Amino acid sequence: MMTVKDLKLHIRKDPGNWQVYLMDFVDDFRYYRDSAMIATPCKATDNKLDGLIASTIEYLCDELKMKVPEWVLRVPPSREPWFVSGIENLKAITIVESPVYFRRRKIFVLENFLTRV
Repeated sequence: MMTVKDLKLHIRKDPGNWQVYLMDFVDDFRYYRDSAMIATPCKATDNKLDGLIASTIEYLCDELKMKVPEWVLRVPPSREPWFVSGIENLKAITIVESPVYFRRRKIFVLENFLTRV
């Protein structure tokens, strides 16, 4: 079971594979539904990534009908808009589709960003 602190540690060690670690965390959180996984705040290290993780936790808490930890709500927006896909042609659609938890922090993803098959 991966905690948010584990997630940040993995990403810090291997930033090129942040997507893999984030989705592993998403899978674990959906499976275990354990608030202890998100209870302990992690040190802010990257404005965009911290916002992405906080937005992901808010999204999952809403989906799973769990209380969002206070520390998550205090994570500020990204300094600059971040279009996670990095694909220029998707920018317009991500502005429209991005769930509110991400948009609030100027992070733009497709609506199916956290969908797992």
